[in-house]
Amino acid sequence: MPIENFGIEGPLLITPDVFSDDRGYFFESWNRRRFASALELDPDQTPNFVQDNQSCSSRGVLRGLHYQVAPMPQAKLVRCVHGEIFDVAVDLRTDSVSFGHWVAARLSGENNQQLWVPHGFAHGFLTLSDTAIVLYKTDAHWNRDCERGIRWNDPAIGIDWPLAGLDPQLTEKDAAAPSLAAAREAGDVFATPQS
Repeated sequence: MPIENFGIEGPLLITPDVFSDDRGYFFESWNRRRFASALELDPDQTPNFVQDNQSCSSRGVLRGLHYQVAPMPQAKLVRCVHGEIFDVAVDLRTDSVSFGHWVAARLSGENNQQLWVPHGFAHGFLTLSDTAIVLYKTDAHWNRDCERGIRWNDPAIGIDWPLAGLDPQLTEKDAAAPSLAAAREAGDVFATPQS
């Protein structure tokens, strides 16, 4: 299971080993021991996933940037099983040297890659294909009181979304999300780096 680090500590790009032949293919999309080994953690320190989510989106749908604050922060393991998305994680840890910085990966049903989005990060994605089915595991249940969002096009973050020919489709809630500065002023960020 090759794992790549980004320029920001925390998020990881995971590429599973795919075994294929003329009948099709097989790969492990989650293995606690291998994940722990790759992160040099004790297996008991790996995420205890409690919820799996699935979404289907059409081209141009932009979901995010979403996260949950204490006492129910969420880490996510995201993959696209059909189509292609531009998947983004934004560092919201105020004590981090990369606060407000972002990383991204193109996840698709062809490359089988996954993005690990740890606690302390907002997450969002843009659908690049006609449709995309996205699955993600979370280590905390959804909680309305802890749910937060950051504006997808906040210039202070400066995400380089691949929008050529696309008009982003957002929910009213996502379109009205606050800026990073407003979220920080409201205390809706993470005071210390999370694991």
